[in-house]
Amino acid sequence: MQGKMTKRQFLQSVGAVSGVAAMYRSMNALGMASPATARPGPFELSPALGEGTSVVILGAGVSGLVAAYELSKAGYDCTILEATGRAGGRNLTARSGDVIDEEDSRQWVDFDAEDHLYANLGPARIPYHHTTILGYCRDFGVDLEVFTNDNRAAFFHNRDGFDGPVVARQVITDTRGYIAELLAKAVNRNALDSELTGEDKEMILDLLRSYGDLDPDDLYVGSSRGGYWGSQVHAGLSPGAVNDPLDLSQLLRSDFWRYKLHFSQFLDQNPTLLQPVGGMDAIVAAFKERVESLIAYRAVVEEIRKTPDGVRIVYRTPIGSQETPGSVPPLYGTHSGHVRALDADFAICTIPAPVLRDIPNDFSSRTQRAIDSIEFTSAVKIGFQAQRRFWEEDHAIYGGISWTDQDITQIWYPAYGYIREKRIVLGAYIWDPEPGLRYSEMTPSERLQAAVAEGELIHPGYGDEMESGVSRAWAKVPFQRGGWPESYEPPARLRQPDGRVFFAGDQLSALPGWQEGAALAAQAAVTAIHERVRWG
Repeated sequence: MQGKMTKRQFLQSVGAVSGVAAMYRSMNALGMASPATARPGPFELSPALGEGTSVVILGAGVSGLVAAYELSKAGYDCTILEATGRAGGRNLTARSGDVIDEEDSRQWVDFDAEDHLYANLGPARIPYHHTTILGYCRDFGVDLEVFTNDNRAAFFHNRDGFDGPVVARQVITDTRGYIAELLAKAVNRNALDSELTGEDKEMILDLLRSYGDLDPDDLYVGSSRGGYWGSQVHAGLSPGAVNDPLDLSQLLRSDFWRYKLHFSQFLDQNPTLLQPVGGMDAIVAAFKERVESLIAYRAVVEEIRKTPDGVRIVYRTPIGSQETPGSVPPLYGTHSGHVRALDADFAICTIPAPVLRDIPNDFSSRTQRAIDSIEFTSAVKIGFQAQRRFWEEDHAIYGGISWTDQDITQIWYPAYGYIREKRIVLGAYIWDPEPGLRYSEMTPSERLQAAVAEGELIHPGYGDEMESGVSRAWAKVPFQRGGWPESYEPPARLRQPDGRVFFAGDQLSALPGWQEGAALAAQAAVTAIHERVRWG
């Protein structure tokens, strides 16, 4: 190579070799392009350029699968070393008969064996603007359906602010009403004369009356938008009486307004959100159809070394039948096995930072410090099989999320298979550190008991409805040790290779925890390797 290339030179050459779409995607993944300048489009490498070049990919999560798929299409000789017996990483859909292992426990999933009874214990929704992962769904024929994220029939529950769970439509309606009333009072008292012209004052008062459903005196006294008195949602045969508004001091004492009120306004939570029909692992299955022959399962990386002409990966595989994909090995821990070494021209490392930091290597000190700096969340999900769809039958909740200030944080209602007899409800989705650690330290049975007890405060009789359950504490998962990076600003050092070792995974993106981030980081690493091969 002729000297050190600048980022601009690198991107110019990416554009020349792989096309404009690849260049912009690389800029986006490297943090060099704003969403306004990024140009989504098909990702393509120059065909056959990779023939004769070997790449070892560490990890068969979404990032590793994307890398293997794109590189193999361009002629590269790829091998994926996957430490577990399955592909997908955190993309995990639990169904009847599955085995869920953590470092010190094992769970057998005993849901009924029906196609609609499954729990997405990892990613569960895809925002409409995650065009990379949606593009693979389109290319592979993965059927999608709408994921309902926000439902005004679900509940807000706060032990300090409300007397029991409150329907979301009323909390949101009353909050809007009070804000509109307060601002209307300020306008009517001429408190904003320096900001508004006479015409503007009338227009903004009209806006506030409409926005908050104020009465003729510009007061908020309740609204039909929040529902009708008693158990009625709508008026029925007679007009009925609207619910009395919640007390403003109650609303302020609760924590819902800190971010739960506007949760659906966050960019990655905006509708429309999507999900694969039949479970999120349909995406993994589609990739496996194309690259599974490249995967070595239960290949635990023990060393990552640089060589004069490439990389050497030392890994261990178990002895005997444990090497068969889909078989059930003993619980994870120290085990004997075959120690092997694999030499390759390049490596793409997608191993999560909490695991990677403990693997012997000869990375530079800057690279090692960058790896050590990444902290992962202690995310926990719990899925229950309910004997009836009580949320639909009793509360007319079809999809969406209820919120609570208890440890379980959220209850998700399934956005598919409506009106069928049974369903899986997500009884907890935890990501804050303290509750995440508390639930992670529990045994699986203790988690289910605790989640049922907390769910009772939102749905009385909750425990009597549940037939079985399964949990996933990602901090206790071997070869993962956490849910996703806590920071949205990944270390810049890991966006550069260390020798011929390139790094990928959502931990290197501004979309931690999203499959889109994993795919973009993989495409950036693939593009960088392709560029190195192109220019020698």
